[in-house]
Amino acid sequence: DSINAEYMGSVNYSIAGTGGYQMSHRKFEAPRHGSLGFLPRKRCKHVRGRIKSFPDDNNTKLKPHLTAFIGYKAGMTHIVRDLDRPGSKIHKKEIVEAVTIVETPPMIVVGLTGYTRTPRGLRCLATVWAQHLPDQFKRAYYKNWYRAKKKAFKKYSAKIAQSTKYYDKDVASLKKYCSVIRVIAIAQPCMLRLHQKKAHVMEIQVNGGRNVTEKVDFGLGLLETSIPIDNVFKESEMCDTLAVSTGHGFEGVTHRWGTTRLPRKTHKGLRKVACIGAWHPARVGRTVPRAGQHGFHHRCEKNKKIYRIGADIKTDPNNGSCEADITKKPITPLGGFPHYGVVRNSYVMLKGTIPGTLKRIITLRRQLRPNPSRACAENVTLKHIDTSSKMGNGRFQTAFEKAQFMGPLKRDALKK
Repeated sequence: DSINAEYMGSVNYSIAGTGGYQMSHRKFEAPRHGSLGFLPRKRCKHVRGRIKSFPDDNNTKLKPHLTAFIGYKAGMTHIVRDLDRPGSKIHKKEIVEAVTIVETPPMIVVGLTGYTRTPRGLRCLATVWAQHLPDQFKRAYYKNWYRAKKKAFKKYSAKIAQSTKYYDKDVASLKKYCSVIRVIAIAQPCMLRLHQKKAHVMEIQVNGGRNVTEKVDFGLGLLETSIPIDNVFKESEMCDTLAVSTGHGFEGVTHRWGTTRLPRKTHKGLRKVACIGAWHPARVGRTVPRAGQHGFHHRCEKNKKIYRIGADIKTDPNNGSCEADITKKPITPLGGFPHYGVVRNSYVMLKGTIPGTLKRIITLRRQLRPNPSRACAENVTLKHIDTSSKMGNGRFQTAFEKAQFMGPLKRDALKK
């Protein structure tokens, strides 16, 4: 009794001292490990990030515009810039930030589709295709292009060439009945030397315009044309990234869920969950951490800042230079991006990291939920982009700079 009284007195003292309930020892009580919001953690069926929700189309003062684009993850580097954030302790001071480079070759519009609103959601009413479709798009309709007869859209193109009667009928129905207009566009992985000839196809919603007729006319004007990235996004804007994360295969509970390891002398391993449930109910609950697939999940990351939209290397050979950086250089680091190579097309520079491994297809979407913070409204001006080698601890920004420092080498003399 004296022991119990002493224990109760200590409990009352601890509760009274903190003004409320005090959590017991970490060994006996703790928050759960891992989020249940992403169940089931299984492999994604597709590699391309799919857009399930487009931005709201409620501003009729804007001109018709596209709301998404496709890019390919090239790698990461870091930049130096002056922070423009009044009130912050580092206002007007230099900061170093990590950035991701996403190569974005132009997309080609191959079709136009319209949806009507029904009590059960959107329903596709009609689709209009371009008369001349590239082979990289037709490859998406065949499993083996080499053995195929390649007759996709052959009758459709011949029908349009002979008479535009059915074509005009579908266009009229789009303008009369549809409430949502989307263009069907393809990315061009063949321009990246990724050894893929089959194009990635996606629907991109057309927002803006005073009515549906303007949207349809805007989409028809884009048929068989290439769309550069700067027609969809601008510098210092915010965007969302949708991609499939890097896969790690079958993993145990410690790595997959972050559970605590058991004591060292535990029988038959310690990277386990000791108790997976009570005797009854006689089944394992859905909230209990278990081993299984880790990674290769579809993920959406919102509000990524666009630091720069660079032109292709033919248009601007020095697309990695800044106004404050006197060195003329491309965005590709010395030796190329590891496991990727040279960025030859236009690119987007995003702040921080994005899901997916290198060469992974990345879907860029206009901001779904605007963020009112000052950091999102800040105009970014870069002072330096690092292009040193990413293979190790590189210290030279260009090959010319390295040659000047190293001097004449023996291998150069042997080449001559």
